[in-house]
Amino acid sequence: MTSNFRAFRVVRGPILCGLIAVSATCGGGGTTSSGSTAPSPTPTTPVAAACGAVGGQTVAVVNGSACNPATASVVLLNMKDANGFQNGSCSGTVIAPRAVLTAAHCLTANTASIKVFPGTGDQISSQSFARHPSYRDSDNTSYDVGVVLTTDDIGRPAVPLLLSRDARVGETAVIAGWGKDQNQVAATLRAGSTVITAVSSLVLQTEYTNTYSSSCQGDSGGPLLLSNAGTWGIAAVISANSTLACSSGTNYFANLRNPDINGFILANVPSVSRR
Repeated sequence: MTSNFRAFRVVRGPILCGLIAVSATCGGGGTTSSGSTAPSPTPTTPVAAACGAVGGQTVAVVNGSACNPATASVVLLNMKDANGFQNGSCSGTVIAPRAVLTAAHCLTANTASIKVFPGTGDQISSQSFARHPSYRDSDNTSYDVGVVLTTDDIGRPAVPLLLSRDARVGETAVIAGWGKDQNQVAATLRAGSTVITAVSSLVLQTEYTNTYSSSCQGDSGGPLLLSNAGTWGIAAVISANSTLACSSGTNYFANLRNPDINGFILANVPSVSRR
């Protein structure tokens, strides 16, 4: 799921899933994960029902469903350079009235400002933005989280962070973003279902199959959501794919349960809700 300007860049294997500009990137990193198993045959949340997880009260993916952007909490981020020109686009999730969670690799050194598009109405200007201080482009899935603060309320429900438990191998997850779909169509909000295949302290993983959804260019910064006691919460941030072909390979996500990662988010957005 990508908008017209986004880049795919191969970095140490995984490919950054977000920024599309003049080159080529989808998100990535080199953290070794453990606990990998074959995914269960079918996610317990069908692909067709995935939009319910991003539809407000609980929060174009490959093999996903188009969602209503007027009620969804996943927004489009348009990065601008110092001259106001488009510098890339990514996805993000509203976590407070004026705060968006995204991927660190979306917030490049060339980004001077950001316009947040909620899906309808006017874009909202950024007041400030920051990426995790431990994030390094050379190891691009580790600490791949960033926060954007806006000048005005975004007008979408905030999604809680799921910090009370670890993700489990074999459980269903929902992913969402504004990137490319399986037909290479971009700038449409889509959500889909997948299954966790590996968990480490820094990174969660999923594998693409014909029955699961996958992130693609432009989805970077979007959420991976897990259900806990009937409520969907953000467990991780979309970071990378292992291949340029979004309909194959491994998806990588920055794990919010890592104390350094959630500590960074809470320091920038103290009012964020937690589950």
